[in-house]
Amino acid sequence: MVLRPENPSDAVAIRALVSAAFRDAPHASGTEADIVDALREDGALSMSLVCTLADEIVGHVAFSPVVVGATAEGWFGLGPVAVQREYRGQGIGLRLIEAGLSSLREHDAVGCVVLGDPHYYRRFGFLADPAVSLAGVPPEFFQCLRLRGNHSQGEVRYHRAFGVA
Repeated sequence: MVLRPENPSDAVAIRALVSAAFRDAPHASGTEADIVDALREDGALSMSLVCTLADEIVGHVAFSPVVVGATAEGWFGLGPVAVQREYRGQGIGLRLIEAGLSSLREHDAVGCVVLGDPHYYRRFGFLADPAVSLAGVPPEFFQCLRLRGNHSQGEVRYHRAFGVA
């Protein structure tokens, strides 16, 4: 298992993986692959990591900039995260997310937000934070991880690519 940043030649395989991973997910919008492509096209895919096994991409995670209230620097959104069905439950998503968060810490990011299962993301330190919200989302499913002593608060705004969702 190799974790690495995406290469330009990975875009087609990442699109196929993300599309397949979210195809039958009950919470999916069906636009997850479009979101990743749009972030990449706009230069807003801050970090895109893949996991390969025998040179096949079997996992992917994306991080992109977000605005928290009036704070436009240092905050990132985690997602989408995709793992090929037959490799789920083997820690691939966990390793991709940990590697991404480690990189954010190394680059002095202020924080990261995620929309997802609170039980899953709690293991990384994400918690619902009443000071940081996403309109129209139950607060328990929108979580925040503060990486540096920062008191940013307010509504989160994602890159316009997420508007296709």
